[in-house]
Amino acid sequence: MRVVVDGMGSDRAPGPEVLGALRAVRAQPLEVILVGDQQKLEEELLRAGRTPDDKVSVVHASQVVTFDDHPAQAFRRKPDSSMRVAVSLVADGKADAVVSAGNSGAALAYGLFLLGRILGVERPAIVTVLPTPSGPLVLCDSGANTEPKPAQLAQFGLLAVAYDRAVHGRARPRLGLLSNGSEPGKGTPLTRAAHELLTAAERAKPEAFDYVGYVEGSEVFAGVVDVIATDGFTGNIVLKTCEGIAESLFGLVRQEIEAELGAAAVAATEPALARLGGAIAPALAGVAKRIDYAEIGGALLAGVQKPVVIAHGRSDATAIGNAIQAAARFAEQKLPEQLAQALKP
Repeated sequence: MRVVVDGMGSDRAPGPEVLGALRAVRAQPLEVILVGDQQKLEEELLRAGRTPDDKVSVVHASQVVTFDDHPAQAFRRKPDSSMRVAVSLVADGKADAVVSAGNSGAALAYGLFLLGRILGVERPAIVTVLPTPSGPLVLCDSGANTEPKPAQLAQFGLLAVAYDRAVHGRARPRLGLLSNGSEPGKGTPLTRAAHELLTAAERAKPEAFDYVGYVEGSEVFAGVVDVIATDGFTGNIVLKTCEGIAESLFGLVRQEIEAELGAAAVAATEPALARLGGAIAPALAGVAKRIDYAEIGGALLAGVQKPVVIAHGRSDATAIGNAIQAAARFAEQKLPEQLAQALKP
């Protein structure tokens, strides 16, 4: 399995990309092609201690797509960008999947125009998996399409259902449409129209999924659905809000535990609290690992004909390494082909 990585995509490129590539090839049998400024990438590989056994190669690209670049302009004006060259390698059959921590809008454009859409897909969308107490929750779209049409929003739900069936093995996922209330009259013209389409889609293929209707933000992690459809603007806000809450909440909990344990240690009068803290700390660390985007790695751009994995711009080596392994796994599973099959009428 060969995965190509946009070596200049992340905020701190190319360090995380290089270290992540080395971690990935040392963890499982695969090859990684790093695309970007060859001199910088080779220097970083030298510093990282690449060995002859590390199956990591470099392909030069002279341009970089920044987060300030408009996707359409980047596509036209930067033909030798690391992102475009990386996607082109997959389109040309020289690699099986691509990973980028760069501009997600540009990744969508390159994936759409260079790889092509799955038959029947109107707009590719980003699928993100969130951990919940009842299991993984699939969210689509989480950033690719800020103003979709009703048919596209409904299709995001069907893409997410197909992803959930293929990746998580749930035979009949429960699908919800994110809204500001569960009553039929809630939502916007977009969500109301998409609701009608999803209702009709469930009637046509009731064995494929269970459409539960509108779900509110408070129900996202309540275990009432397995899959949520939303537009990319709202989905991206949900995703980043969850990240922010998780970081601040664990910071507050850590402060309180440290304060209590510090006082207990000084007074030496509360051994029970100390034991409780010793039990809580590993549990908190385990929860933090489950919700850490670095552990998740990246999100699939669903709807294009080859696996495109979009990683967080702040990705470190762990995140890039996990994104590479996820991309290889999606390619091995032939996930785009599975999504295409599931979307057939």
